Amino acid sequence: MLKADLHVHTAYSMDCDTSLEQVIERCLDIGINCLAVADHGTIAGAIKLKEMAPFRIIVAEEILSHSGEIMGLFLTEEIPSKLSAEETIARIRAQGGIVSIPHPNDKLRSSAMKSPELEAIMPDVDIIEVLNSRSLSPGSAARAARLAQRYGKLAAAGSDAHTFNEIGHAYVEMPEFTGKGDFLESLSKGKIHGHMSSPSAHLASTLTRIKKRLA
Repeated sequence: MLKADLHVHTAYSMDCDTSLEQVIERCLDIGINCLAVADHGTIAGAIKLKEMAPFRIIVAEEILSHSGEIMGLFLTEEIPSKLSAEETIARIRAQGGIVSIPHPNDKLRSSAMKSPELEAIMPDVDIIEVLNSRSLSPGSAARAARLAQRYGKLAAAGSDAHTFNEIGHAYVEMPEFTGKGDFLESLSKGKIHGHMSSPSAHLASTLTRIKKRLA
């Protein structure tokens, strides 16, 4: 079985300074053997980590559309920010990718997709992230789970790690898969595990963002 953390950031994100080597070390220490590396606006780190890691890496990207963040999995090309949600999804689909919505309806994140824009794109969504370890909004996990159930979407979990010790705070225990062709089938058989990260994790990523801007 895989222990898959399906939402992780690396130093290739503007608000994270976790090196690729730290990601690998942390995963080996805690038994996480599958990651969706979804840096903000880039797949460069995911591609590099896929070459380095002794476990499965899904090349992903967290893309800021006009309506909020959308995640593409199994990507081969970067997708730019500030497109419409529909165009963002079309570009994910054009390269055979899978569409996931991270932290939906999170009231404390300006970047989160919210209703009614969220409901409008649901026919084109594959996955709803029902557990995000960084969601501070009360009831966010329950709202996300209800959304997935209402529309019959697969449920996923991710730590949304921006520091190395957050990796693995949320994950899906799921059967092995060979690639994007059977990933969704494997995910449908998965079990979600995890807990919330400390609110101080947000301070760490804020400070990293400021540091990188100053640099």
